[in-house]
Amino acid sequence: MTNSNTRTGTGDVDPAVRAELARLRDSIDNIDAAVVHMLAERFKCTQQVGHLKAVHQLPPADPAREASQIARLRRLAENAKLDPAFAEKLLGFIIAEVIRHHERIADDTANGSASAPPTTEDDTAGPRA
Repeated sequence: MTNSNTRTGTGDVDPAVRAELARLRDSIDNIDAAVVHMLAERFKCTQQVGHLKAVHQLPPADPAREASQIARLRRLAENAKLDPAFAEKLLGFIIAEVIRHHERIADDTANGSASAPPTTEDDTAGPRA
């Protein structure tokens, strides 16, 4: 569907529309970058959880915790006007990946090939001012 406000007589997209698309896409790119960085931080923490579980011979999966997290995330999604089913699928995918990591860490620990748990730079940086 074309609109006189979005197309010029030559069939090109109006420069104002291009500018708005560029602005929105820049925001989307920034959000995507933030999501990737947040997931990286989350996985750093879950790797440490995996090492703790392995050392103390706890199972890689915690169904009660997972159910609680899914319920919590569904509530957050509803409050944020995000489809709760989508949020649950996303968390399910993340949880499956975390469990896979925890199983590998447990196997490595049991076979004596586990390395020390990863730490963040903040662990050695001391208190912040």
